[in-house]
Formats: sequence, C-alpha cells, structure tokens
Amino acid sequence: MAVGGMCLTLFNQQLAFLQIYKAQSFLIEEAPLVSMHVSKLVGKAERFRLHASMADALAGINPQSAASPVLLLNFRQPDGGVGAAILSFENRGSGLALYYDVVPPSGVLGSPQWYITKKPSNVSFSVDQGILRMTLSGPNGERITYSGATTQ
Repeated sequence: MAVGGMCLTLFNQQLAFLQIYKAQSFLIEEAPLVSMHVSKLVGKAERFRLHASMADALAGINPQSAASPVLLLNFRQPDGGVGAAILSFENRGSGLALYYDVVPPSGVLGSPQWYITKKPSNVSFSVDQGILRMTLSGPNGERITYSGATTQ
C-alpha cells in the first residue's frame, strides 16, 4: 500500500512537471526560433514600414506608428532595384499564423511563401525610438518582446 502511494505521488509530480514544461515550451523552444528567422529578414532589409492590414501594405498607404500586425520590408536587389517582403500575423483560413510573403513585381500576392509559426496568440510590430520591436504573445498568456534594427 505504501509503495503504491509513493508511485501515485511520483506519477502526479511527473504530470505536474509535464504541464509546467508544456506551458513554458513556447518561450523556450518556439519564440527563439521565430526571433532568429525574423531578425535575419529584418537585418537584410534596407527599410521597413508598419501597416494595419495586408491591403494597406501592398498599396503602400496608411503607414502606422502604433503597434501593427503587418511589417513591410524593402530590400535592395543585386540589379539596383528594390524588392519587398511582408510579415503578417493574420488568419488566412487555417487559424492565426505569422506569414512570410515575397511581394512579386506585379504586387499581387498568391498563396503565402510559408508561415513562420502558428503557436502565438498575437504578434505585433512596433517602433520605439527608431528600434523595431516584435512582441509575441504565447498560447498560455506568456509574452516576450524582441528588438532589432536594419543593418543598413
């Protein structure tokens, strides 16, 4: 009976540890990977703008100074031209995700190039004293902010 009680106690402790690990796995595993991908993209950009929607970003209208779910990045191309890419946190029919799109010269997007993550409950981009900030809110209410700037 005592051995059974100890086994049950150990099992309950393992379940509690697993729940804690699951709650923190976004901050430990997912958020650093998102930060790495986004910082590589932003680091190569010549400039960026915040927008409230994909439509505004594609049309080049209504840039935002407040926290926004869409980040338009401009890149200098090898031929001297300028290319663009968009990071957007939105629902495109399969749930919220942080999407990456390369804007073609026509300006008309097809399906997204890929999504970076589907785990956050919210992603917003903002500028504070010239520094770009990305705030990720995790599925369990956790929140982390990354800061960076273009290298240009």
